Amino acid sequence: MSASSVPRQVASPLRIAVVGGCGHIGLPLGLLLCDRGHTVTLVDVNAASVKTVSEGKVPFDELGADELLPKCLASGRLKLTLAAESVRDQDVVLVTIGTPVDEYLDPDIRTFDRVIDDVVQWMRDGQLLMIRSTVFPGVTERLARRVADRGIEAQVAYCPERIAQGYALRELTELPQIVSGCSPEAEERATKFFEDLGARVIPLSPVEAELAKLFTNSFRYINFAISNQFYMLAERHSADFGRIYDAVTFDYPRMKGFARSGFAGGPCLLKDTMQLASFNHNLLTLGQNAMMINEGLPRFIVDQLKSKGPLIHSTAGILGMAFKGNCDDPRSSLSYKLRKVLTLECREVLCTDPYIVDPSFVSLDECVAKSDFLILGACHSQYRDLVIDKPVVDVFGFLKKQAIR
Repeated sequence: MSASSVPRQVASPLRIAVVGGCGHIGLPLGLLLCDRGHTVTLVDVNAASVKTVSEGKVPFDELGADELLPKCLASGRLKLTLAAESVRDQDVVLVTIGTPVDEYLDPDIRTFDRVIDDVVQWMRDGQLLMIRSTVFPGVTERLARRVADRGIEAQVAYCPERIAQGYALRELTELPQIVSGCSPEAEERATKFFEDLGARVIPLSPVEAELAKLFTNSFRYINFAISNQFYMLAERHSADFGRIYDAVTFDYPRMKGFARSGFAGGPCLLKDTMQLASFNHNLLTLGQNAMMINEGLPRFIVDQLKSKGPLIHSTAGILGMAFKGNCDDPRSSLSYKLRKVLTLECREVLCTDPYIVDPSFVSLDECVAKSDFLILGACHSQYRDLVIDKPVVDVFGFLKKQAIR
């Protein structure tokens, strides 16, 4: 059954603007809200994305979205615009834009502030402004003061998104929603907003909610680093980490949270770990060490290969360039860092990915045929059953056991 097969209609439909509405967070949320009976306006500065979505095409892989988008457009309740002034006609304004770190690994909220300024100037009394973006602790209260300083009697809530990219339509209602408000009324309205969608709600204060999101992503990033350091240790001593992992996790509940080794890339985990470190005056030893381990994994792989012999006359192949398996998103993928390191060491580096369109990539067959050795960069399901008669580095332990180190 798809995410939209049996929609739960809301009793009191709202007019909702989703700022950043054509992105990985905003679009699935907007589609779900529209499917539940709300009138939704997707606001985005990316004209190409607005055009693509207006034509009924989803610009990225999202389970269930390809079926739901045409349905929402046909309903007449889904609108798209480049104009921020459209927020003035809404009951609820949701902000879902990205919040990167700068070149010093400190939070870069310039784009966020610019978008907020564009939005707030069109707001009116009685609206609910809900932030879904991951933000530095204190930003929500600061935003509430900016709204009040303009003389606008609106409610401000912080309710961080918690979904796994690609599965938002399912997880938006399955996972509990963390809800906070800068006033009791804001928290009450945000709570009702998500409960009407069928989601369970966990109330926190704004700063607790901001920290909760950063703690979640930092924990996951650190957890990956633990496994990656163990992987490196095992490799240095000619031990098979995959066999060790399977042994210690088999029917042993105390190791249930032990992550598999592999690339910890993507647009969120490292970025949010660094946001948390910056908030704590760069005193987050676990997070900073995790960055060195996870970001150092591509170099470790190449060094291990070099220890077996020079690579200068070899052709390397990378299977998968997305930041995670069965995904078309290359943002902050460590496969690209791996390619850069290999380019300095090898005669040639070939890359392939079934989800990403890139003229520099080759087909899977060509990559396998022409490479002297292969490295798994992303756990795409298409690779699971590959039978390869040449060396394969599988840090993830994903491939069938014919793969060799």
